[in-house]
Amino acid sequence: MTLEEIKPEVIAICREVGQFIRDEAQAFDRSRIEFKHGFNNLVSYVDKEAEQRLVRNLKRLIPGSGFLAEEGTGSSTQSEFEWIIDPLDGTTNFMHGLPVFAISVALAKQGVPVLGVVYEVNRNECFHATTNSPAFCNDQPIQVSSVNELNESLLATGFPYNYLDKKEHYLEIIRQFLEKTHGIRRLGSAAIDLAYVACGRFEGFFEYNLNAWDVAAGALIVQQAGGTVTDFSGGNNFLHGGEIVAAGAVHPQMLELINAQWFKKKA
Repeated sequence: MTLEEIKPEVIAICREVGQFIRDEAQAFDRSRIEFKHGFNNLVSYVDKEAEQRLVRNLKRLIPGSGFLAEEGTGSSTQSEFEWIIDPLDGTTNFMHGLPVFAISVALAKQGVPVLGVVYEVNRNECFHATTNSPAFCNDQPIQVSSVNELNESLLATGFPYNYLDKKEHYLEIIRQFLEKTHGIRRLGSAAIDLAYVACGRFEGFFEYNLNAWDVAAGALIVQQAGGTVTDFSGGNNFLHGGEIVAAGAVHPQMLELINAQWFKKKA
């Protein structure tokens, strides 16, 4: 199967699992919340069941493919293809009844994402792309914002749950962006933030301490929508390096400001 043949199958799987998540959200039992690596890093039976359903169905599309999934379902293999999955990006939102969460699925070939799907469950919006093709929201082509001035931009970010040794640098970056833009939003889902950059709702997104499953699908969608995605130094290590800057025309200005603060040595 080609990527264009695989993509509608992945979209259908994400929509089906999204319906399960929607159904569970109606009567979610908060007593079944679990904690991973600290009190702010949450997981539920919904995350785990959603991931199992995704893996079970995706495995049939490319037999022998590997999996890098947030809750550890599936396993890595020597196959050239690997699925990178976040079954419920925005778990904390989900648990509190805040309707901002998504399924994120990417397919990587030899470590490089070649297909990405971000399904925002509550708005029933499916953002998707493959390499060498446009990006879409449902059936409509999308592109990043053409706004080229920070002072006309709306940005998105997130706050890491741990590894706060750089928090002062990060807070200074946020402070400066607040002064130089229309504002910053914190939705609580990196996958949705990236999808919104891809369709021009945000001019840019930046965050650190993210994992590959948070950004793999969304980053590809931004790139195929005409945007630029880098790490904080302007390099390409955003998939596994824990830093990401994704934007349209304002990317160079965002990167310049981030660089000036992030790599500043402590006095």
